Amino acid sequence: MKLSVKWFIWFTLIGAYVMSLGGIFYYNLFKWTFDEKLKQESIDMVRLYAPTLIDGLARNQSVITMPELDIVTRLSKDDRIASLLYLNKYGEVRWFKDPSMLTKSFDDFTKQVSLPTDAIEQAWLAKTPIVRAVPNMPLYDIAIPLALRGDVLGILDIQVSRRNVVGVISRAMHKYEIGAVGVLLLLGIPLYFFLHHFVINPMLNLRDAIESISLKNFELKFAPPGDEIGELAGVIGIFLSKVKTEISGAMAKEKQRGAAEAQWWESILKAVVSKRHRAIVVDEDNAVLYTNFPVTGTVTTDGKMHLLDVIDSQQQDVLRLVSVALDNPNQVKEADTMFRSEPCHVKAVHLDQDGETKRTLILFEPKTAAARL
Repeated sequence: MKLSVKWFIWFTLIGAYVMSLGGIFYYNLFKWTFDEKLKQESIDMVRLYAPTLIDGLARNQSVITMPELDIVTRLSKDDRIASLLYLNKYGEVRWFKDPSMLTKSFDDFTKQVSLPTDAIEQAWLAKTPIVRAVPNMPLYDIAIPLALRGDVLGILDIQVSRRNVVGVISRAMHKYEIGAVGVLLLLGIPLYFFLHHFVINPMLNLRDAIESISLKNFELKFAPPGDEIGELAGVIGIFLSKVKTEISGAMAKEKQRGAAEAQWWESILKAVVSKRHRAIVVDEDNAVLYTNFPVTGTVTTDGKMHLLDVIDSQQQDVLRLVSVALDNPNQVKEADTMFRSEPCHVKAVHLDQDGETKRTLILFEPKTAAARL
C-alpha cells in the first residue's frame, strides 16, 4: 500500500474519531444550553405573571378570577406548553383544559389523570420551582409554587415540549458536521500537498535514482534535500562508495590471484609437459585460465575466453571427455581426437578438492611426436 493511501486512510480515521468526540461534546453542550434556556424561559414566563396569579389566589381560593383565567388561557395556547394544571393551596384544581376536572381535589384528579412526575409534590415541599424530565417523552414537567411571604398559595404545573429544542439542536449539529468536514478539508489539503511535495516526490526521485545505479560506477544521481530524505540519500551514497571500494578490491585481488595461478600453472606445465604437447586449464565454468600455446578467440567482459573458443566446436570427443572428467573428479580420462588438424591423444582430469578451487586440465599429445619417442 502506498504511503499516500496510508496517510489518507489514517487522516480519515483520525478525523472521524475527532469529529465523533467533538460531536458528543457539542451535542451535550447544545442540549444543556438549549434545555437550560427552555427551562429558565418557562420559569421566567410564569414568574412574570406570578403577581397577578398570587393576587387572585389571595382574594379567592375557590374561584378563579378573570385576570388569572386570562393568564392561564394565554399560557395554554403557547406552542411550547403541552399541558397546564393550576392548583390552589388546598390542592383543588383551579384550571385544567378539561372543565370537568375543575374544583376536584388533587387526589381525585390523579385518579383520572396520571401525572408523569412528582414535580408538584416536590415543588410544594421545597417552595421552589422543580423541573423533571418526563420519561420517554420530549417533555419537561415544571412545577412552580406561587407563594406570598413564604406561604404557598398555589401551584402552576406546566409540561413544556422539547420539540423546538430538539430541532434547534439538530440544526446546530448539522452546522457542526458541515463545519467539521470543512475544517478537515482545510487541514487535509495543505497537509496532503506538504506530504506529496516534501515526502512522496523526493522518495520517488530517490527510488528512480537507486533504480538507475550502474554497476560500473555505483553513483547515486540524486540531489539530496536538507531533510531526513537527504540524510538517507547521503547514507545510501556512502554505502555505494563502500560497495564500490569492496568490489574494486575484490576484483583486484581476483586479478592478482588469477595472475598468480596462471604463473603457477605455467611453471608446473613447463616442468612436466613436453613443448610439443598443448595444455589447457579451465575453471568450473569452462572458462580458459591458462594455455601453453597462443590462442585467439572472443574474450568476455571479465577478460576470459571459453573453451569452445579455443577448440573446434565440432570436436565432440573432447567435449564428451571433459564432461566425463567432471563426473569423475581426480581421475584421468583419455581419448583420441583431432586438434588443429593434427591427430592427438587427449587426456582430461578434473581436480576437485573440498573447499578448494575446481580446475580441469586438458592435455593434447600429438601422435606423431609419440611415435618418434
